[in-house]
Amino acid sequence: MRIPDLNFRIGPRLTLTFALLIALILGGNGLLVWQFQIARHETERLTGVSEQLVAVLRLQESLLLFHQRLDELAQAQDVSRMVTEAEPLRRILLEQAQRTRAALTNMPSQTVVDPAFLPTLQAIEITLPSQLDAMVALANSGDWGAVRFRVSNELKPLETQTTSLVNSIDQEVTQELTLAVANMEEVQRHILLAIPVTAIATFLIAAFFGWAMTRRMVELRMEERIDERTRIARELHDTLLQSFQGLMFLLQAVRDLLPERATEAVELLGTAMVRGEQAIREGRNAVQDLRSSADMEGDLVQKLTVLSEELAQGYPAASSPKFDLFVEGHARGLNDAILNEVYGVAREALTNAYRHAKAKKIEAEVTYGESLVRLRIRDDGVGFDPNMSGRPGGSRHFGMTGMRERADTVGGQLIIWSQVGAGTEVELTIPIPGAYKLSFPGLSPALFQRRSRTP
Repeated sequence: MRIPDLNFRIGPRLTLTFALLIALILGGNGLLVWQFQIARHETERLTGVSEQLVAVLRLQESLLLFHQRLDELAQAQDVSRMVTEAEPLRRILLEQAQRTRAALTNMPSQTVVDPAFLPTLQAIEITLPSQLDAMVALANSGDWGAVRFRVSNELKPLETQTTSLVNSIDQEVTQELTLAVANMEEVQRHILLAIPVTAIATFLIAAFFGWAMTRRMVELRMEERIDERTRIARELHDTLLQSFQGLMFLLQAVRDLLPERATEAVELLGTAMVRGEQAIREGRNAVQDLRSSADMEGDLVQKLTVLSEELAQGYPAASSPKFDLFVEGHARGLNDAILNEVYGVAREALTNAYRHAKAKKIEAEVTYGESLVRLRIRDDGVGFDPNMSGRPGGSRHFGMTGMRERADTVGGQLIIWSQVGAGTEVELTIPIPGAYKLSFPGLSPALFQRRSRTP
């Protein structure tokens, strides 16, 4: 059976509508992605500012603890404790400064670091260790008044600068948070708009596809009905019409023999009765074919042999054409649908050769190849003018049309060559995919086999 064409053929307006719906879906999805990118950007900015605030608060905490401990040591006036704890205090302060610098480095790329942050951090890393060394030296000299003065006054500017930095970053966090909330509300509005639009467009596309599929199914059913009517007409021509045409030839011959050659007329009349019974049998088979799939058991070569024998029965033994059947390659079973159409082409070609060509020799050749299946039927009969055969009313018009339709059904190529007085050759070539029932990759094919029969 021919594979139906599934192209929708929906027309320019529906195509434009479909394109617009697709554009709406793509636009809606693109808008959603864009809004999520905006939300991610806002989140990263807010996270960066918050991390910056956390880092400066920790630095401020360390600075206050450093100041508090120095003040306690200055009040205690214990030189040994001052010397012993100076190094741990310096190390703790420098480690906190390094952690703060690392935190600034690992912040999101979009974070804008406060311009005063790095100078403040650098001042802490340079100034406080030198101040600590000076305080230890003063403590060793016993000048605790100078130590308390440095603790109270020298560290104050750094604490003030750090506090100012905390306030500045806190204000920035507040601004960023306000801006992020406004932007996220805008993102939310866009998403709430994009999701329904995308959902509606998706629903419309689904409805459109459903409508298009339903329409195409109706078209395919109409095409199937037309194809079925064409197949019925082709089957009637290839069976009943051909049989009755042959029967009419025999009856005309009987009429021409009467009354002078009554004996020969009776013999020919018997042959006509046999042909009439054959026509009835073919008609019954044709009706059965319309009710169920054709019985295509057996291979093509066997069917061609039986067909040639049946066609030869209409000839006296002495005048029957010589029929030769050639097989090239390893004979393989064809798909039922393929076999049905190939046999239909062969039946039409052989019927024309036996009944119309007045041939003395008819040859059929079947090639089972690795890339194709080929059928050739040729005769040395009277031939015909190809330019005349296609006209309505020509003796082979419907037969040739049916052969071409069968070839198109199986995706094959049909070539018919003929010339008046030079015989006729019909060649059908079918590409291999799906043609064979079974494959035999391990078998080496017989390159040439010949069967010859002379009735």
